[in-house]
Amino acid sequence: MQSEVAGAIRAVDPRAGPPRGSSRTDAGVHALGQIATFDATIDIPPRGWVLALNQHLPDDVCVRRAWHTPPRLHPSAIVRGKRYAYRVLLDRVRDPLWKERAWRIGWPVDLAKVEREGARLVGTHDFAAFRSSHDVRIHTVRTIRRMELVRGDGGGDRRVVSIILEGNAFLYNMVRIAVGTLMDVARGKLEEGAVERAIASRDRRTLGTTAPAHGLTLEHIDLELPEEASKPWPP
Repeated sequence: MQSEVAGAIRAVDPRAGPPRGSSRTDAGVHALGQIATFDATIDIPPRGWVLALNQHLPDDVCVRRAWHTPPRLHPSAIVRGKRYAYRVLLDRVRDPLWKERAWRIGWPVDLAKVEREGARLVGTHDFAAFRSSHDVRIHTVRTIRRMELVRGDGGGDRRVVSIILEGNAFLYNMVRIAVGTLMDVARGKLEEGAVERAIASRDRRTLGTTAPAHGLTLEHIDLELPEEASKPWPP
């Protein structure tokens, strides 16, 4: 997605700086609320940026809102929290309509175990065990404010289960490793308490599967915009 957005920016303003994103997501992960900033060299109102950029973006990428911010502002300076949703399809038979939107699981799943184990994620912990080997950050303490299991897709499809995780920040692959671990506990592959043991040991090997990317959606980013920022468009 970053390359598509960068290309659209260059098409509108060839001398603009590259986009700076607020979250690093794997290929296949969906994003409804990704935030990015860039330094423009031409003066266009927010409405103009939305309409102009979307003319140069593919059908599966869209700028939904824009506003002016102070120069050289990085999104990480204004992000106060993020919410992810991971969708699981509980079905023995594949469903083409959910192919790219949910992780299909055909084995029996104990959702009560998912809720109990997931509750252990909530709080401020060292999540060093819950990250990809490609994540080399030294500071691995994060605060998870909410873990919720939601049954149904909002339209009556009870086969779909959403695992909602909300926190101040996340490590690379953290949500996918957490969800894979919850599913492994739910099917009895891991004993309950795996989350607590991993937090204590900081050892990735004590956790379970890394859930596939296509079930994950970055749903929302909490922002604290500076006073100098303009009003967004659309309002």
